[in-house]
Amino acid sequence: MIKKPTDAELEVLHVLWTHGPSSVRFVNTELSKNRSVVYTTTLKMMQVMIDKGLLKRDTSERTHLYETAIAEEEIQQSMLDKLVQTAFKGSPLSLVLQALGHEKTSKEDLEEIKKIIKKIENNQS
Repeated sequence: MIKKPTDAELEVLHVLWTHGPSSVRFVNTELSKNRSVVYTTTLKMMQVMIDKGLLKRDTSERTHLYETAIAEEEIQQSMLDKLVQTAFKGSPLSLVLQALGHEKTSKEDLEEIKKIIKKIENNQS
């Protein structure tokens, strides 16, 4: 079972998913673009993330490089499964209806949704 990352941990994961293996300094610089983040806080958080199994560390060079231990899709699926179970009583339909009814959906997004539905329908035939 994948441990659910905190919001702050998700920010770190997004930096690493976007940029690949990176140093703490680089991650801290990226995080600091949105808000003030102290280097030692980023370092400690990334060390905790290693203990949780969210990150791996390459210590073969002087500057340690960190990378994600779990694919972005795995985290998204795990978080989505939990959300559907807890907030929508296990109903993916309720989640989709809430998501589509809550925000204005672009024509492009609606076309993509139609393609996905068509693909699912074709695979069930």
